[in-house]
Amino acid sequence: MSQDKYNATVVGKIILTPDLMVLRLRTDEPRNEFKAGQYTTIGLLAKESRSQNSSIPIDTLEDDFLIKRPYSIASANTATRDFEFYISQVKSGQLTPRLFNLNQGDRMWIDDKILGIFSLHDTPPQTNIVMIATGTGLAPYISFLRSHLSEHPKIKLAIFHGAAYPWDLGYMSELSFIENLFPNFHYFPTLLKADPTWTGLTGYIENHLESNLLKSVGIEINPDKTHFFLCGNPKMVESVSNFLFKHNYSKHCDNKPGALHIEEY
Repeated sequence: MSQDKYNATVVGKIILTPDLMVLRLRTDEPRNEFKAGQYTTIGLLAKESRSQNSSIPIDTLEDDFLIKRPYSIASANTATRDFEFYISQVKSGQLTPRLFNLNQGDRMWIDDKILGIFSLHDTPPQTNIVMIATGTGLAPYISFLRSHLSEHPKIKLAIFHGAAYPWDLGYMSELSFIENLFPNFHYFPTLLKADPTWTGLTGYIENHLESNLLKSVGIEINPDKTHFFLCGNPKMVESVSNFLFKHNYSKHCDNKPGALHIEEY
């Protein structure tokens, strides 16, 4: 595969930390309107240079090999040419060190298919929505809010975002702004390695669910009244799922609707 097969241009790159960034691409041709929460696949040829703070992987690839990985889309579902991704660098990985070495104007590949069933479309209209993420698992919820927040003025929405340090809280400014603008939206960032200057929540997300924090903002942990979405670290997904199972939640599947929606990765 030659570089002339690339079909998108880097139009923005925000480095949040040396290993965390927001990457914005513009495709040569528009895609179909997608469902907020879905994902697509992006890629670079193996001949592209790696970031300076990456490590050399054990496996080597041929220069013309296209390295591809799926990523949740953070942009609104109406942005059919402009796509945003929230990416953490795996230093020994094959793709992310190359993505971190990109600059504005560089070319890359993005699939024309947009896939996934992690969306708000199976959420009953009058139920509250709680979105729980760790790390870059936040991306689909940014798409949820950018696409559908204004359509849900009569229900309550909340995001829990777990991270290690304050600088790992990507989109904190945007989410804080939305919280100030929309009284029905609540943002709960929580840190595992906070220093004394941090005045927000600390510790594991499930501890805050157990403490009835949601009840204080009018959200009941009840599958008939509130749907939960989970995306991120598998240990978080398992722990929060087990907590919700005790409250009569069941996992949503195509053939068996439930109030617990899980994005596996």
